[in-house]
Amino acid sequence: MEKKSKIYIAGHRGLVGSAIFENLQQKGYSNIVTRTHAQLDLSNQMAVQEFFELEIPEYVFLAAAKVGGIIANNVYRADFIYENMMIQNNVIHQSHLHNVKKLLFLGSTCIYPKNAPQPMKESYLLTDTLEYTNEPYAIAKIAGIKMCESYNLQYGTNFISVMPTNLYGPNDNFDLEKSHVLPALIRKLHLAKLLSENNEDAILKDTGFKTLAEAKNYLSEFGVSSESVEIWGSGAPKREFLWSKDMADACVFIMENRDFKDTYSEADKETRNTHINIGTGEDISIKDLAEMIKTIVGFEGKLVYNTNKPDGTLRKLTDVSKLNALGWKHKMNLKNGISEVYDWYKNQ
Repeated sequence: MEKKSKIYIAGHRGLVGSAIFENLQQKGYSNIVTRTHAQLDLSNQMAVQEFFELEIPEYVFLAAAKVGGIIANNVYRADFIYENMMIQNNVIHQSHLHNVKKLLFLGSTCIYPKNAPQPMKESYLLTDTLEYTNEPYAIAKIAGIKMCESYNLQYGTNFISVMPTNLYGPNDNFDLEKSHVLPALIRKLHLAKLLSENNEDAILKDTGFKTLAEAKNYLSEFGVSSESVEIWGSGAPKREFLWSKDMADACVFIMENRDFKDTYSEADKETRNTHINIGTGEDISIKDLAEMIKTIVGFEGKLVYNTNKPDGTLRKLTDVSKLNALGWKHKMNLKNGISEVYDWYKNQ
């Protein structure tokens, strides 16, 4: 990419997209194209076609997606498969039709089988059954990988797929119902601390309620009180977390330095598993994560584990040897990253 190349970031306001935008700006890229969801509905085929005809971007970061936590994925199954399939189908196809030089498609490590060996190698894709709760989302992302591979093989495009592990950072979703585990824990423990301090103004500002009684009643639905915070499951599952700015740096590094041909061996009879895992190669139990966040936030109450709720997959750790061999490694450690994102959240 040249500093004046026209670069389109789909999903520039999201967790990863906003970090990619910031990374590109810091590196001197000056011709970045964006659209909000209100300006461009990426699930609308005609609207996406008109956008590409107007802007003709040279490079595309496809970071737009419908995302959510375990509850949202399980409840809104149709929405997750339909919206994600439509977004990626439209953007990838129009990128081909308008001769985009390189596209980076962002997926998720939930593409791997529920009982995949750990750490998860790219070659484990499609070798067993997926985790049921997020199966529709995972299938959409697998389709995106195969679409990029197929367009490359048939049309000679240069579309690369990257599969990030669990991400966290500024501009994350902190919604108590729909967010992922790390931002949900930060907000729950923060609100529990405010309750323990009787900080009524801060509680009402955070929750949007008019009275403290309304706020307390709402928070109780999520197991948040002045004395304790409920956590779904046993706390035993282990998860890997990557700082969103590290993720953005990996994405920009790949776009600047690597091509589709670098993602597989030409000696292979079949071109498969060309996607790249993006992660740290390190994980932590949900219990240890919760204790770490509790200490950072400064909440002195109890953590209560609701074992009647599902744990999900017991371990999801990426094998990042392919990424490291391509020349990139993460920089931010988890404790410092959580401290930074908690400071960001409080300042919002």
